[in-house]
Amino acid sequence: MEKKEEGSRIAVVTGGSRGIGRGVVEALLEEGWRVFLCSRSQASVDTAVAELRERFGGLVAGRPVDVRSQEEVDAFVSWVLAEAGRIDCLVNNAGLGRFAPVGELTGDEWREVLQTNLDGAFYFIRAVAPGMKRQGDGWIFNIASLAGKNAMAGGAAYNASKFGLVGLSEATMLDLRKDGVRVSAILPGSVDTDFGDREARGGRKDQSWKLRPEDIAATVLHLLSYPQRALPSQVEIRPSRPPK
Repeated sequence: MEKKEEGSRIAVVTGGSRGIGRGVVEALLEEGWRVFLCSRSQASVDTAVAELRERFGGLVAGRPVDVRSQEEVDAFVSWVLAEAGRIDCLVNNAGLGRFAPVGELTGDEWREVLQTNLDGAFYFIRAVAPGMKRQGDGWIFNIASLAGKNAMAGGAAYNASKFGLVGLSEATMLDLRKDGVRVSAILPGSVDTDFGDREARGGRKDQSWKLRPEDIAATVLHLLSYPQRALPSQVEIRPSRPPK
């Protein structure tokens, strides 16, 4: 990746206080990016920012955002633009899972998953796209899932949200690429985080076979290294040796 002046490139990472988002935040900071993160909880934002500032100083800042609220998303993006003047990279990572047979899934659970995983990504894309188009440059990464291509029992809400996110990514890529804005969907398999860890709750203790957040972060950094003429629009990444 081309080295630039520290803090000259601006990134927004949603769900950036832990898991994959935290891994992406740390990787970008290591490369000298200035990163604005958000999470739903004020406490989680405060903790993450305090920990990261011990290593990276003023390159990191954050605020709580409920990505299900277009008003909160718009206010967050306006704040970032007021602080930094531009946004070069958006990582749509905020997400959650509610898993149950479709007949047992409640309407509230369905809406929570779809509004977080899909609506939230749309709201952020909608908020950052105009500025990126004016710049003639920018990259939007949507952290989808292999569940966005492969349905599973008990995954009605999660599958629907991630199938939708893959479709949103493809359509947005076609809408924005002629303006110099690139859009990529990253589809990880099982990642060793506390997100939706049904296997661990079911008694499987060995998680060493899973991907780690830093693997997804490395994918983001690798894509950012591509020349402007190149657009890898969808990347699947799997554990290389899942359990038999």
